[in-house]
Amino acid sequence: MAKKKDDDTGLSRMLTLEIPRVTESAAIAAAKFCGCGDEIAADQAAVDAMRKELNRLPIRGRIVIGEGERDEAPMLFIGEEVGLGEGPEIDIAVDPLEGATICAKSEPNSLAVVAFAEKGSLLYAPDIYMEKIAIGPGFEPGLVDLDATPKENLRALAKARGVPIAEITACILDRPRHANLIESVRSAGTAIWLIGDGDIAGVIHTANADETGIDIYMGIGGAPEGVLAAAALRCIGGQIQARLHATSNQHRARVAEIGIQDIDKKYTLEDLASGDVLFAATGVTSGSMLQGVRARDGTIRTETVVMCAKTHTVRWIKTEHGAGQYQ
Repeated sequence: MAKKKDDDTGLSRMLTLEIPRVTESAAIAAAKFCGCGDEIAADQAAVDAMRKELNRLPIRGRIVIGEGERDEAPMLFIGEEVGLGEGPEIDIAVDPLEGATICAKSEPNSLAVVAFAEKGSLLYAPDIYMEKIAIGPGFEPGLVDLDATPKENLRALAKARGVPIAEITACILDRPRHANLIESVRSAGTAIWLIGDGDIAGVIHTANADETGIDIYMGIGGAPEGVLAAAALRCIGGQIQARLHATSNQHRARVAEIGIQDIDKKYTLEDLASGDVLFAATGVTSGSMLQGVRARDGTIRTETVVMCAKTHTVRWIKTEHGAGQYQ
């Protein structure tokens, strides 16, 4: 008889202990390049370190969200098999260095991120842009919608929270493409927290608005990052709605190649990430979510968050590594 329950338990329990090593190793490798101005070298170091750790795990892993051509770096490519070739079959989404540019500039909120999920549980998203809107848990399903205006979404959220719209704060990537969105949100009377990069953390912040001050995430970012952010929300609660945003014929061709027929489809949280999911992120540079890598007194210190959808558990892990461990 197949032992599906054992495999599920293995994903939730055994890998909860193993997954931090994957992101910690990538973060430590990337941190050596913080402030050096070379984002390609930082990304390559993170990719190499993450691949090495993934290949030590007792899993039959397959990369479904990987590094893309945009980053011009060696890839943990989509379809790559990782692990020791034994144990549960797992779909893996990776962003070895979320915020390569901000790492190279030694700015806040650069992360190493990975998600593990049951086979077939993560959307196979092409490396193009994705329109996203996300809010935290505890609200009626479908409270916000990509097809509503920013003001309509902000009013609906304010009403649901029982506060004036002026007490809502939106997180938006600081990009020229968001000029109209930013103008619309500000004209509605809502404050904006503009971020230079790292929209995975931006989405996650909506799940704990009382502490982060972020009520809603809005705007266009990477599609792979959208899937990773959804994996986190599967663990901690919240809503996300997303739609692929193809800006060229090349992007549209890429969407067709992977078998997506309706490019205008709106994806819900369950469409992006379902089933049992583990999510982990380690800070590369210190930010609003995690402390960055710090070398001190012959040790390397990291901070990691690990989330589990099956148990809705969130673990915050502060680790001291021997200085020679990741050389």
